[in-house]
Amino acid sequence: MVARVNTVAFQGIDVKPVDVQVQIANGMVAFNIVGLPDKAVAESKERVRAALHALGLSLPAKRLTVNLAPADVAKEGSHYDLPIALGLLAAMDVIPKEELEEYVVLGELALDASIRSVTGILPAAMHAGANDNKLICPEACGGEAAWAGDIDILAPRDLLQLINHIKGTQVMSRPVATLGKEGPMRVPDLAEVKGQETAKRALEIAAAGGHNLLMIGPPGSGKSMLASCLPGILPPLSPREALEVSMIHSLAGTLPEGGLLKRRPFRDPHNSASLPSLIGGGHKVKPGEISLAHNGVLFLDELPEFARSTLESLRQPMETGDALVARVNAHVKYPARFQLIAAMNPCRCGHLGDPDLECTKVPRCAADYQAKISGPMMDRIDMQVDVPAVKVSDLDSASGESSAVVSARVGRARDLQEARFAQHKKEGDTGFGVHVNAHADGKMLEEIAPLEDDAKTLLNRSMESAKLSARAYFRILRVARTIADLDGAPAVLTKTHIAEALSYRRVSLN
Repeated sequence: MVARVNTVAFQGIDVKPVDVQVQIANGMVAFNIVGLPDKAVAESKERVRAALHALGLSLPAKRLTVNLAPADVAKEGSHYDLPIALGLLAAMDVIPKEELEEYVVLGELALDASIRSVTGILPAAMHAGANDNKLICPEACGGEAAWAGDIDILAPRDLLQLINHIKGTQVMSRPVATLGKEGPMRVPDLAEVKGQETAKRALEIAAAGGHNLLMIGPPGSGKSMLASCLPGILPPLSPREALEVSMIHSLAGTLPEGGLLKRRPFRDPHNSASLPSLIGGGHKVKPGEISLAHNGVLFLDELPEFARSTLESLRQPMETGDALVARVNAHVKYPARFQLIAAMNPCRCGHLGDPDLECTKVPRCAADYQAKISGPMMDRIDMQVDVPAVKVSDLDSASGESSAVVSARVGRARDLQEARFAQHKKEGDTGFGVHVNAHADGKMLEEIAPLEDDAKTLLNRSMESAKLSARAYFRILRVARTIADLDGAPAVLTKTHIAEALSYRRVSLN
């Protein structure tokens, strides 16, 4: 007789069903796990043996075989402990086999039979709900699993509690959905930034339309501080966005205390970050920084200091919104619809254009430093703004608008975009999945950004004189559409909107 328990394997954000088959047969005493298990899965037999021993049970002196089907899919992680243990208990007639048929089971066993938290609970719960299954997960993950919708969930603290519930001697209640207890985040207020009115305006436009932004200026001009102000003016995550982001962080094991994320991610990796850490990869192909920044912000400070290959690897995700990690045995894809905010000095010494401070290697120093950012990469950045050194007179000036005031304008502009793209979605247009102007493309962009004759003439002349690419043309339209939304302007874009969008397109660095 073979006992069966349902669990899952993860390939990127995709969830694959796995059938745990447990057989107890006569023969040489052995405990084998087959089906391409990794080291963590192979070691589960010792954890299972110890957990059963803690309950006063011992494995029969027979040949135990656990098959993880399909056998040609690699099995990774410790969440196979609990389904293997339940399969053994069912094969030993400790619990009835039929009670487990409708459940998807995940959990790591401790030696004292307690059930420890594992990664990937939220996507596993979504998979269970989509297939009309129930879920068994660790108690620590119950609040996370409850966000998957109206599915039956058991979240036991230990194996004994689960056995008692299955036998009917104890009743477990469904866990309650919880929000993650994220630590305090100190977000500077825009009013604390002295001067830099042009950069503040560019930051507001970038926040309103989800546009990529590059700030260029000498050290101490406020580039990093401006970037750190961005979370304070971005709108909160919508329920749909929170679920998407939380699924990725669940797989990465970074979901705070098993609850749903409520803040937009703000990831700021150091410039020594490797390509796999940024894009995703490693032995188990974990999501990288760009996926952890999905529906949020990826801030790259000192942009030219990142490795050239690392920066070039961002080009495809910036266009497609997906991070594709190619391996010999599998291709894993994670969502990566992030907003890139970058900062850099104009040259290595950082004082290009200042005769009192610039080094003796100008202009060769500046040319070599700027060449670290390729033309195709720069072409994908919607807005490039100069952030000059702050004057002493600006430090004594009155505070500007607060983040709360700017956030209100950004929120209104985002509401306009959401309503606009919802209409396209309703009509079956290509707007499905598009929520901000930065992601509009093709026919949709033409419909939402019609130009007045004067505006079209200005844009065409600028394209020819500056030798801008077709990609730049459409990015200028998206930025102009966002400027119009902030102004509450009608559907047709004017010459003023195009002129401001063009002013953010290119900065002369030398």
